[in-house]
Amino acid sequence: MIRRQALSTLHDLARGFPVLAITGPRQSGKTTLARMAFPNKPYLSLEDPDVLNRASADPRGFLRNHPDGAIIDEAQRFPPLFSYLQTLVDTGEPGRSFILTGSQQFGLLSHISQSLAGRVGVIHLLPFSLAELGATWESPPELASLLYRGLYPPLYDRPVTPSQWYANYVTTYIERDVRSMLNIKDLSTFQRFLRMCAARVGQLLNLSSLSSDCGISHNTAASWISVLEASYIIHLLRPHHANFNKRLVKAPKLLFFDPGLAAWLLQIRDSDQLAIHPQRGGLFECLIVSELLKRRYNAALPTNLFFWRDNHGTEIDLIIDRGLELDPVELKSGETVPADFMKGLGKWLGWSKGKTTRGWLVYGGDQTYTQGAVHVVPWHQAAASLPL
Repeated sequence: MIRRQALSTLHDLARGFPVLAITGPRQSGKTTLARMAFPNKPYLSLEDPDVLNRASADPRGFLRNHPDGAIIDEAQRFPPLFSYLQTLVDTGEPGRSFILTGSQQFGLLSHISQSLAGRVGVIHLLPFSLAELGATWESPPELASLLYRGLYPPLYDRPVTPSQWYANYVTTYIERDVRSMLNIKDLSTFQRFLRMCAARVGQLLNLSSLSSDCGISHNTAASWISVLEASYIIHLLRPHHANFNKRLVKAPKLLFFDPGLAAWLLQIRDSDQLAIHPQRGGLFECLIVSELLKRRYNAALPTNLFFWRDNHGTEIDLIIDRGLELDPVELKSGETVPADFMKGLGKWLGWSKGKTTRGWLVYGGDQTYTQGAVHVVPWHQAAASLPL
């Protein structure tokens, strides 16, 4: 079994919080992580109708039956339980710790903020990171193969192809979650919306264009985007505010948390197609941004990732905001580094006037070197090499 990087963070949080919450996309390994971290605690899933009935019929008795705490899966399915948990943990009885898991930010985290604020340590668990999988590799896989396959755990412990798994994942989990939060009458329109999002991966989010192409209203498109973001399917990378006396774009950039899911939605059916696919660059951005997000989330830290773009089209793919210092990062899927890859970084370093002293370029090759003030890093070492 692959050891998750969030495991030690979860143990650290358990020493300071009476309740822990693990949230993230479905099939990212939340339940496995909880049971690995706390093997002696009973496991209760509120997706089991019998367990849900017991919890709703007698919440106090349900919790009292587990004096040493328990793992409660899909806890958002019974919202009143959070208020009873608040009363229980406020008594301060030693040894009572509960671990809640859930795959919807709207459900789990909204109830936590209402009833358990200040009492919960939260971990956002995404699919495997390259570092987690690296323990099982003699050498990194080919980039195209990884972009096609993605990093969801079931693709690495079951004899199933990416095409088979993603087809069932979209039908079984994504569409079900969306239906539970939204009243979607025409499922085919939502499926088209998902594919149109994948077609725009790595681009600025234009809700007017997206809604027009899908034949839905602007408000509907905004609502569906919010649900996909809350379900950890898409990630909206926000623009940074550093302006250098420039006019900046305000729209976020549309990315997917996992490149394999986006590749499947683009109807890419083998890794060879990625060599010349027009969305290879966008999928590469998804991979690297997701790797850096995993590093932050696994340490129970919020995102500090942005991008920067002015109204003339000058763009820095990624800005790592470390408070007193901003680290600009360019993301290029090519295996060679021509001079124009450095152009945007050169402009940024000039405009920042010494406030930023270095830049980074993550590319699809294998060599690490420095070119002037720019550190060039191969894709499989990005999370280990870039500043946190």
